[in-house]
Amino acid sequence: MEQAQNNDQAMTRDSLYGTAAESTYAGITSFSRRRYSRDLRGVDVVVSGVPFDTATSNRPGARFGPRAIRAASVQQAWARHWPWAFDPFDHLAVIDYGDCAFDSGTPQSVPASIQAHAEHILEAGCAMLTLGGDHFISYPLLKAHARRHGPLALIHFDAHSDTWPDEEGRIDHGTMFWHAAREGLVDPSCSVQVGLRTTNDDSQGFAILDARQVHRQGTEAIIAAIRQRVGDRPVYLTFDIDCLDPAYAPGTGTPVCGGLSTLQALEILGGLRGINLVGMDLVEVAPAYDHADITALAGATLAMEMLCLYAARHKVGAAR
Repeated sequence: MEQAQNNDQAMTRDSLYGTAAESTYAGITSFSRRRYSRDLRGVDVVVSGVPFDTATSNRPGARFGPRAIRAASVQQAWARHWPWAFDPFDHLAVIDYGDCAFDSGTPQSVPASIQAHAEHILEAGCAMLTLGGDHFISYPLLKAHARRHGPLALIHFDAHSDTWPDEEGRIDHGTMFWHAAREGLVDPSCSVQVGLRTTNDDSQGFAILDARQVHRQGTEAIIAAIRQRVGDRPVYLTFDIDCLDPAYAPGTGTPVCGGLSTLQALEILGGLRGINLVGMDLVEVAPAYDHADITALAGATLAMEMLCLYAARHKVGAAR
């Protein structure tokens, strides 16, 4: 009877805190077995999905990313996230809010729907971990976060700069940080892009630590450079899964050879403990091109690393 009561924690758990084991192959697949809820009272972090992928420039399919990441996340939901010495769910009240609703038949209305979704959550005093969807979703998310926190330092992991010039009003997953910089949502002078390996001769003022620098200099040097760049500014962290080499993340829309390994990415994220993280997203998981769920699992693992980073600054570190 006790075992049955621990089943389907996405619906049955009494507390928003804590980690409890549940069969990884069964049950409702909320993110890391968090409770599905739209009640924001007492919540520290909201996990939500934005299943949008019509801004892609190559292979579509990232609309299925939030579902795939949630399903993969249950593989690690039975115990504390390794190698962190604390369980973020002991310190953070985290819910899975489900997905952002929008009308795909009126594409020009989608950015406002995403922004309104984020503003509703942020105005309740919650932080956000958002699962994409293609990378365009970061643009309306940044609008909502900048409205609350002011201009942000951006830490951007990607194979692409996503800062190519564009026309106003276009919805494209390769231009949104050009718009964000021009509109003052992010401050390029304290922002950094990691893992880039495609051509864009204009950095728009962002610091670039490209993939070859990561491989040649090692993760410790990259961590130090990122920390120096962002300082103690409010940070929005965005991770495009194609920052990883296709060997580690084949399930994505625009794969580029020569990228980071999953371990390198996890090492860099873990080394950023103490940054003033205020928002985060993980995007561009496209499960139709995946093999053995390795891309979705990488996405779920990186998302958990972000939660640990947030807890380290806002809960664990604050308690010391």
